[in-house]
Order: sequence, then structure tokens, then C-alpha cells
Amino acid sequence: MKRILIPTDFSKNSRNAINYGLELFKKTKCIFHIVHINPIPPYSGAGTSVRGTSTLLKESVLTQSKKDLKKLLSYIEEHHKNDLHTFVSISKYDFFVDGIKREIEDKKIDLIIMGTKGASGLKKATMGSNTGDVITKVKCPLMAIPENATYKKPKEIAFPTDYHINYDIKVLDTIIGMVTMNDSVLRVVHISKKGEMLSEEQLSNKEFLHDYLRGIDHSFHSLTGSKLETAIQCFVESRDIDLVAMVAKNLNFFQRILFRPAVEEISYHTDIPFLVLHE
Repeated sequence: MKRILIPTDFSKNSRNAINYGLELFKKTKCIFHIVHINPIPPYSGAGTSVRGTSTLLKESVLTQSKKDLKKLLSYIEEHHKNDLHTFVSISKYDFFVDGIKREIEDKKIDLIIMGTKGASGLKKATMGSNTGDVITKVKCPLMAIPENATYKKPKEIAFPTDYHINYDIKVLDTIIGMVTMNDSVLRVVHISKKGEMLSEEQLSNKEFLHDYLRGIDHSFHSLTGSKLETAIQCFVESRDIDLVAMVAKNLNFFQRILFRPAVEEISYHTDIPFLVLHE
């Protein structure tokens, strides 16, 4: 049984992430842990009077949070009734990333599903900023669902790589699991600068990848481009890619795609989900 954590702030954006996740795993037996984390205010560690106020605030926000979670579960029951799915709602008063880490350890979570917000990058809204923090600070597979994403069975999955890493078997097995579950084709894509050749180490890693993926439908692609994010966008659009899987070993690599500044020549394709994997 798959254990999936979906944080929510009750926004349209986070509800879209829930809808996507429930559709994606429609035929899989899952426990969905729907968690709402009420953030601890930065001043909460001060004197006695502040602590008293903080206790009252905590009780108040948790009461409201439980009511909102109850409404959300009613919505899920009405729109996504599925005998394969079990739901657990959790209301917490905690620092966001710490709360997520604790849930992952306590519940032995296999995957986090979170919404992202806006073409100008993940940093814009609260949920988007939280998604960025979880990607960079929590070592658990995470599916980031853009606010404009509508569920479509992922027939084509792109896996951008520089062939510089010795591939973690757990990472590859997660990708293979996603490909197998959806009967997808995996497109392994390498982006290089003009005239740049693969080193012996890169060629060896590519060969290993080919051998490990032997049981699934896959192909290798090479693109030349000075900007990683632009090259990936072109590939996503030209191949009609439905999902991008990436290893978060190099956060700069990620931030150039996901944390884009507001003013850019192009805005990144905002309706393709990302599966973020950690070694």
C-alpha cells in the first residue's frame, strides 16, 4: 500500500494538487494523509503573557483547521469516492518543514504531493514557497503540481540528466514505478553546450541507465542549448511531455527551472507536473 502525504492550505491551488493525486493513483491502493500545518508565529517563544496568548491562538487555529479538514474530506468523498483509497486528516501547529519531516518519519511516507503557484516561480504564494522549502530540505520524493495542471495520464515522462551521477537505485525504481503504473514511455534527455562531448564517466553512466531501464519503453535524447530551462521547455513542448522527473542532487539545476524570476524572456511551461527525487 502506498502512503502519500498531501499538505493543504485549503486554497484552490492545493485542492488542485489533491484532485491530480487522486486521479493519478486512482487504481492504486493508497493511504492519503491530508495535513494542514498551522505555522507557529516567530514571536511564540517570548515571555509568559505571550505564551498564554500563543496557547489560546493554538487552540483556536487547530479548532478551525479541524473543521476545514472535515469539509475537505466531505468534498473528496463526494467527488473522488474510491474503495482503494483511505484518508487520514491531520491538523498540526508547527514550523512547516519540521512538521512535514515529522509526518514523513512517523507515517513512513512514500511520496509528497504539493501544489505550486504562478508562472513567476514557486516563491510567490505561501503554498508555493512551502513547496520550494520542502523540495530543498526534505529527502522524500515530491510531486509538484502547478496551479494550471489538469490531470492527464502521463504517457510521456521526461528525465533530464547530465549523466554525472552514479544513479541511486531507489531513484530509478521510483521512476520505473511511475512509468509502469501509467504504461508510459520514458524520455531520457541530456542537455549540453555546443560541441561538448560526453566523458568516459558520463558514457558509462548512460550505459548503466540503458541496462537498468531495459524492461521499460525508453529512449535517449541529446539537446544543445546554453540555458537548461529553455532547452527543457522546448523538449517538453515538442514531445508533448506530461511529467518531468528530476533528481534534486544539484539545487542550482532545479532553481533555474522552478524558482524563475518574474521577468524572463519566456515563462516556463506552467502546467507540467514535476516529480522531484532525492538520492
